[in-house]
Amino acid sequence: MTGQPTVNERLRADMATLLEGLGEQFRGIAELQQRRSRLTETVSVCDERIEVTVNADGILIDTKFADDVLDLTLEEIAENVTAAVQAAAAKAAERSRELMRPLLERKNALPKLSEIVEGAPDLGSLMPTAPPPPLSPPDPNRWPDDDSGARAPRSVVADNDD
Repeated sequence: MTGQPTVNERLRADMATLLEGLGEQFRGIAELQQRRSRLTETVSVCDERIEVTVNADGILIDTKFADDVLDLTLEEIAENVTAAVQAAAAKAAERSRELMRPLLERKNALPKLSEIVEGAPDLGSLMPTAPPPPLSPPDPNRWPDDDSGARAPRSVVADNDD
């Protein structure tokens, strides 16, 4: 014996490291989910006449108006509620990313499957990334035409509307 570990011993050690890392990852995910479930962001606009609160998913969960909110026009109220919700959602998303950062660093420190099993693909590189969702309402002039000639989105029961 040369004192060098055999391939099987090295594979076992790598697999044990991977499994230990996965266990840590799962515990970290559970803790993160708990912390994230309590995350909210509140934004006030228009000299604190409008206050909105969103949850970690950016979903509006509370809206408050000051007594003098009607000094604003309905258009100003609508525009500022939208802007406040978007700002609060962006802050919630940033805080969610901050919560995730240590978990992602631990994940990136783990050996990749391709490092353990020769010829295995790097599964992380195969993951597609979703495009960002729009922050403005759809423009009806840009909705694609369908074969009905209508210039608006069809309802779920559109085929039964005739």
